[in-house]
Amino acid sequence: MRFYLKIMVMATLLLVSSVAAQCGTSAPTAKPAESTATAKPAETVKSDKLSGKLQLAGSTTIQPLAEKLAEAFMKLNPNLTIEIQGGGSSVGVTSAGESTVEVGMASREIKDSEKDKYKDLQIFTIAIDGIAIVVNPNVKLPTLTIEQARKIFAGEITNFKDVGGDDGNIVVVSREEGSGTRTAFEELVMTHKDADGKSQVGKIYEKALLQQSNGQIRTTIATTPNAIGYLSLGFLDSSIKTVPIDKVEPTIANVLSGSYKIKRPMNLLTKGAPSPLAKAFIDYILSNDGQTIVGKEYIKVK
Repeated sequence: MRFYLKIMVMATLLLVSSVAAQCGTSAPTAKPAESTATAKPAETVKSDKLSGKLQLAGSTTIQPLAEKLAEAFMKLNPNLTIEIQGGGSSVGVTSAGESTVEVGMASREIKDSEKDKYKDLQIFTIAIDGIAIVVNPNVKLPTLTIEQARKIFAGEITNFKDVGGDDGNIVVVSREEGSGTRTAFEELVMTHKDADGKSQVGKIYEKALLQQSNGQIRTTIATTPNAIGYLSLGFLDSSIKTVPIDKVEPTIANVLSGSYKIKRPMNLLTKGAPSPLAKAFIDYILSNDGQTIVGKEYIKVK
């Protein structure tokens, strides 16, 4: 019996070897089961959440909107920090062009001279804004033409009675030089044809009260009798009055329809392609969620 069993075992081994040889393979070697002790714990698994720091600088008009967008985006990415500074649109262009920050903010068109200087500047329009001409609540001014507005802000018209208002000496309030709101206003309102038919950008009245932000403009006009100035639509409130231009009110609907002409883009800028963090933030701003936030104060681009 033992001899018989031995023969059977040998026969089985020969049969397995023969089959393996015919198939051109060797018998597989069993691998030990992976030890659960070497598996990564759940907390070390890579997360899709963003982390790091992103810096923006520039337009004080865009700054409050950017802060709201950043707050919403950081809630989605708790390990991400977004720092936002003002300084004006020209600062935004320079900061982006010279890589002082990853993202610049400019609430105006980018000048050809700036594009020539920073040839790899990338422009992302995140919103459209209208600029309203506003007055102190005591001023009664039914409407202005663009030409009348230009002459007021140039200091050529100095009394409201000369443009259909009550008798009162006009106090001009303006943003400081370098402001994107001022640059846009100069291009859209102060530009006129000279004696030779060439376009010239007129200067803001030298005695104008200069302010450093839309908020300061609003406060100054609200508290200064006979004051007139200009504001981003996003900063309008009941403390000041808007002035129709050619009888058209400065509203989002009228900007969208094209009937209100004093409008400008709100841009984010990067030097070359945006960094991964900058791209993620810009993509969020242009998403439905981001544009919903934009649309509460400005005109959405999507």
